[in-house]
Formats: sequence, structure tokens, C-alpha cells
Amino acid sequence: MFASFTERYFFYPDKVVYTTPQAHGLQSQDLHIPGPDGSTLHAWWMPARGPAVGTVLHVHGNAANISNHLPLVAWLPDAGFNLLTFDYRGYGQSNGAHSLAGVVADTLAALKHLRTLPGVDPQRLVVIGQSLGGATALRAVAQDAAGIRLLVIDSAFSSYRGIAREALEHIGPIGVLGPLLIPTLPGDKDDPIAAAARLKVPLLVVHGSRDIVVPQHHGERIFAAAPEPKRWIGVDEGEHVDALVRPEVQHQVREALIAAVR
Repeated sequence: MFASFTERYFFYPDKVVYTTPQAHGLQSQDLHIPGPDGSTLHAWWMPARGPAVGTVLHVHGNAANISNHLPLVAWLPDAGFNLLTFDYRGYGQSNGAHSLAGVVADTLAALKHLRTLPGVDPQRLVVIGQSLGGATALRAVAQDAAGIRLLVIDSAFSSYRGIAREALEHIGPIGVLGPLLIPTLPGDKDDPIAAAARLKVPLLVVHGSRDIVVPQHHGERIFAAAPEPKRWIGVDEGEHVDALVRPEVQHQVREALIAAVR
């Protein structure tokens, strides 16, 4: 009971349509990906404009659904990348009940499906994970790295219990429940930082200096734990998951993606 109660504070899904690929001038196809436990995951497939240099799987953050997060990555098809973005179970049009282990399984299912899509070179893949999606992507890619040339992690936390402990310090009376709630979260062996240490692919970590949702020290710990090759982009005055809409950071990430797949 405590585990279910605690984990739900990592998830804030809804079914509101905030924007569409068409609103960004993108061609798209709705996909329904078979997920674990009988769930079906809704996804948007957006092919690159012109010949594709590679394909990106986007693993989004904990709020709303794919339509809310699309503006952060809508520039990728113009940069020459196919893009697949999907909703975890319980988000948007995806059915099922979400959990911290479940979203990792959903990401692995989306990655497996991505490799089968027409026009995808399964040896030229990039995974971009943001916030909860960054933590989730680290765990998924540590398990299945086939064909992935680069993993990009933006504004991710390094530890489930660590970020929960920091959050509880700022939310008043419920904080006294911390000693009961925090131990129900995944432990050290399942933490994103532990997955980072097991990576077999190049890593790019992006984190803003003014991120008050997931403070920058989380990104620094992930970066320190990961083996080479790796690269750090600290975003001066950057806030939570705003890096990829900043032209100067977007340019750096685009160049890193192109170099990785070529």
C-alpha cells in the first residue's frame, strides 16, 4: 500500500491534447504499440524531412502526455531525424496503470517496436530522455543498447529515494511520513545512477543550473558515475527541461546527434 501511494507522486498524467504534430508542420502517424502486461501504448511517429540520418526515441517527463512534451523535440524531423514519442501506460491514450518499473518496461517495448518501423536503420538510433524520462531511459538503455549511438539525458534525477527525500523536505506536514514512504521506493540497484554506471553507449548529460524541480547536482552525479565516452552540457540559468528549446543548446545537441549517427 505504501509503495503504491509513494510511487503515484512520480506521475501526473492527463488526456488533454495540448498540441499536435500538424500544428508544428510535421507529418505524423498514430501508432499503438503492444506493451507489457497487455497494455497498449499510444505513440506518434514523425518521419524526418528528407533523407533520415538517424532515428530518435523520445522518453518524456512525468506530466500530462506526449502532446505536452512534443514542443521540446518537434525540431528533430527538420534536423534530419525520424522521431518516435510515446505515452507510458496510464498517460494520454495509453491504457494500463503506471509504475516506476512499468515505465521502464514501456520504454523497452517502444524501443523494440521502433527498430521494426519502415525507414528506420536499427543501427543508427538515439534515445533522448527528460526528467522522469531521463531516469527511465537510463534504466532501459542499460538493459537494451542495441543500435543506440547516443543517450541524451536532460534534467534527470539520480536516485528515486534521493529526489523524494528532497521533495518531502519542502512540502510541509506530509514530510514527517518520509521515514515510512521513502523506503518503499526502488533502492540503490534500481537507481538511475546505478544504470548510468552500467552503460555501454556514449552519454550526453544536459542540466540547468537553476533547475528547482531536479537540482543540477543530480545530473552531475549521473555524469560522474557513467563511463567514457560522455559529455556534459551545463545550461547557465537553465530551468527544468527548458534546454532543448534554447537555440544555443539545441544546436549543441543537434551536432552531437549528427556526429553520433554518422
